[in-house]
Amino acid sequence: MTSENKNEKIVDKAQLTDYIASGCKPEEDWRIGTEHEKFAFDLKTLKPLTYEGGIRKLLENLVEYGWEPVIENGLPIALTMPDHSSVTLEPGGQVELSGAPLETIHQTCREVTGHIKQVKEVADKMGAGFLGLGYQPKWSLDDVEWMPKGRYKIMREYMPKRGTLGHHMMLATCTVQVNLDFRSEHHMVEMFRAALALQPLATALWANSPFKDGKKNDFLSYRSHIWTDTDPDRCGVMPFVFEDNFGFESYVDYMLDVPMYFVYRDGQYIDASGQSFRDFMAGKLPALPGETPGIKDWEDHLTTAFPEVRLKKFIEMRGADGGPSKNLCALPAFWVGLLYDDQALADVTSLISDWSYDEVSGLRDQVPVTALKTPFRGGTLQDLAKDVLEISKQGLSRRAKLDGSGQDETVFLNPLHAIAQSGVTPAEEMLALFDGDWGGSVDAVFKDYAY
Repeated sequence: MTSENKNEKIVDKAQLTDYIASGCKPEEDWRIGTEHEKFAFDLKTLKPLTYEGGIRKLLENLVEYGWEPVIENGLPIALTMPDHSSVTLEPGGQVELSGAPLETIHQTCREVTGHIKQVKEVADKMGAGFLGLGYQPKWSLDDVEWMPKGRYKIMREYMPKRGTLGHHMMLATCTVQVNLDFRSEHHMVEMFRAALALQPLATALWANSPFKDGKKNDFLSYRSHIWTDTDPDRCGVMPFVFEDNFGFESYVDYMLDVPMYFVYRDGQYIDASGQSFRDFMAGKLPALPGETPGIKDWEDHLTTAFPEVRLKKFIEMRGADGGPSKNLCALPAFWVGLLYDDQALADVTSLISDWSYDEVSGLRDQVPVTALKTPFRGGTLQDLAKDVLEISKQGLSRRAKLDGSGQDETVFLNPLHAIAQSGVTPAEEMLALFDGDWGGSVDAVFKDYAY
């Protein structure tokens, strides 16, 4: 089977497994893909930009930098580049850069910096700004406009059937994530387990969403908490990852149990929410009776699960709040150091070898509240952070990827070392300002923390 044939019809589960397995690459072909989201707001009112009130103009003006618009129902809803990078819109108008697959963190950070420079140049002329936080700090969901994308309409209607915070996730959160390659199924398993076990630690280090509706929300990462009540069918920590037989096929089985959202046909999203991909394979999908899926349908379906770590033809680490640009560069550095160096991955595998699913799941639930102060095995996550950052640092050092001035990639971990040493997360730093210099108002965050 050739996984690149998007029209190939799926007749058995082996094709689905082969599709994911086709992501295996030799080390020389491994790349780093970084994605980050940010809130766009009006500089005068601080309100989120609406589509016609700024987001559309932002996309149209970015075309001058060489971006190609993506049109849906006559409206620009995304931008692409030949290097496979894209600018997309989250449901509430959050602007996302999905970066190109790059070889080093130096390149990734240049890409992030360049993108922010571009959007700021366009936004400055519009009287708009950008904010990197995990959750919208001031405005309610009623103040946020839904973007005109077909898949979001389907998700909007389905989400409240499965949890109470789905609309908060869609309209009011921002994240940063990194996508990494694997060489084999065994390598994927090691990487996935390490990433899933350490995801609560990443959530703690990047915790950056302590406000809601202009007030403290009693969380350090409210964004992370939101995922605990979004949709239990497609979120959270998957227990089967820690079982001996975990591999491509068991992830496929998991995805086959995740209810569908939609099928994309002829430029339109067909509502298949709550329906079964297994039924689709049998030609019994209520939304498209008698029709069977192609590989592109499977590719689309893989994007509709939101666990802490996600598998496609690569692995996505998804547990971090959005934040300042230095923290956007730090995330790929953290995970590349741990997962792209064999010795570092072996060290992490040894570290987590006796961790149970219940421990990881418990950490995941507690970290949004207490971050690095979360108790763990006689210490705290702050203690664990120092140890894990040292493993990552050594991994990056052994990679020895240098920039023009001779610096290796370990420089990008510096913001994390500072957080781990102090135990003060970005959220706690903001809370101190809220109680002090900001005088109990979040308005200052739009100035002090804007890009």
